[in-house]
Amino acid sequence: MTNLHYNHQPGISLATADAALKALGINPIGAITLVDASTLSQAFAPWFSPSYPALIARISGAETAAGIRRALRVTYPAEFAVRLVHNPGTQQALVEDLPLDAIDRSPRLGADSLLYLPALGAETSLEFFQEVIAHLRDPQTGCPWDKEQTHASLRQYLLEETYETLEALDDGNMSKVREELGDLLLQIVLHAQIATEAGAFTMADILQGINTKIIHRHPHVFGDVEVAGVGGVLRNWERLKAEERASNGEKEKGLLGSVPRILAALALAQEYQDRAARVGFDWSEIDPVRAKILEELQEVDTAESEAERAKELGDLLFAVVNLVRWYKVDAETALRETSNRFRRRFEYIETTARKQGRSLSDMTLADMDVLWEEAKKLE
Repeated sequence: MTNLHYNHQPGISLATADAALKALGINPIGAITLVDASTLSQAFAPWFSPSYPALIARISGAETAAGIRRALRVTYPAEFAVRLVHNPGTQQALVEDLPLDAIDRSPRLGADSLLYLPALGAETSLEFFQEVIAHLRDPQTGCPWDKEQTHASLRQYLLEETYETLEALDDGNMSKVREELGDLLLQIVLHAQIATEAGAFTMADILQGINTKIIHRHPHVFGDVEVAGVGGVLRNWERLKAEERASNGEKEKGLLGSVPRILAALALAQEYQDRAARVGFDWSEIDPVRAKILEELQEVDTAESEAERAKELGDLLFAVVNLVRWYKVDAETALRETSNRFRRRFEYIETTARKQGRSLSDMTLADMDVLWEEAKKLE
């Protein structure tokens, strides 16, 4: 195996790996990852790149194999063709071909069993995608459009792809969600590449930063801190964020200061209210929340100027968002779904009127209401 480079965990016999590959009739050129079965069976996802084949050694039995299957299914499909090698290097060596989802059902599993996991494909790894984007940005051989992009010029595309992802999620179209998440990832990797070229930071810096942050802010998962429910998690999160800012020498922004002001207005209002509620700035029951809406509505009616009425309408909307929050509903999503229903029903009115040879401008409100009720019944 002179052309083969092992990326392996300590304690795993390379001689056993060589014997397994011989039994498989494989003489790979390049790299192969050698993984301890016990370690992988306790993982929540595979930590190694699917761009390379892997050998998973020392599978002790069905329980270990089941843990391996669960971890690998985060990256590999259920029907992915894999190969179990039993007793490599002996006369009893046996190779078993089966789908990934069946590995824990093999009757031949034992301490000398290994799992051969073929490469999923170069196109499936983040590293390959980074190579593609770096090539697109190369001054000599890259794409003229990609080479010209900056953080500022890509801003509109980042926003556009985010909204398209949200729309796909709202539609429940998982094929479209997958595609749009890819487009969103493109924007992230492009920004990372531009920053790398400028010497600001790299993708590794991004990943290290977010991993460190998430682990630090979940001591109830990765440490021994105990929290009381979701509320306890959120309060602890805010406390840890404040500690991080202080240790980094950042100026204290206050509880609301770190909320992006570019958020959609409904989302911004609800986030402000959520954060204030975490420290007790909230009513203890829902009746005052309802009363506040009636109070704001009355102030809209008694406003003495257009400017004052606009202000009071804003207060009314803010009060309604608070009621929505009390019912644990996302205001932005609720209004978006209502807007989508309105669009579908109105399009039904337009389509039906067109089929009847009628113009909306010639129809009365009562005529359109009849079609509106028809549209509601079709939902």
